[in-house]
Amino acid sequence: MADEDIKFMRLALELAKKAEFIDEVPVGALIVKDGKIIGTGMNSCISDHDPTSHAEIKAIRDAANTIKNYRLKGCSIYVTLEPCAMCVGAIQHARIEKIIYGANDPKTGACGSVIDLMSIKEINHHTEAIGGVLQKECGQILKDFFLSKRKKP
Repeated sequence: MADEDIKFMRLALELAKKAEFIDEVPVGALIVKDGKIIGTGMNSCISDHDPTSHAEIKAIRDAANTIKNYRLKGCSIYVTLEPCAMCVGAIQHARIEKIIYGANDPKTGACGSVIDLMSIKEINHHTEAIGGVLQKECGQILKDFFLSKRKKP
């Protein structure tokens, strides 16, 4: 695990904590190009009343707006939870080169946990996926969040 990957994943975790603070599922994402953050996002489906307001989608929109291009070539996305099929599709369409994620998602993960969209050869853009960066910390924030939800009356 590269020091840079740990550094950026810690920043994604800070975004996840911000999402948790507003009672959203705590997932954070950021997009990096040439060692600089060009886009950030956190889950906000509930507050936005928008099922597409996942951290990855918001980070992609932010990064595309920053560089004024819908193609994010040469970029990596750091996300605290393995992306779902919707997010992997958006990542592939944006031409992001690498996904670095923390915790696996055994229910909707599309980087290998449930389905591996990167391995489908017919898709014309293939993104590299690396999982398990700060996996324990990224998984713990989600476990704690859902545990607190189950304890509320």
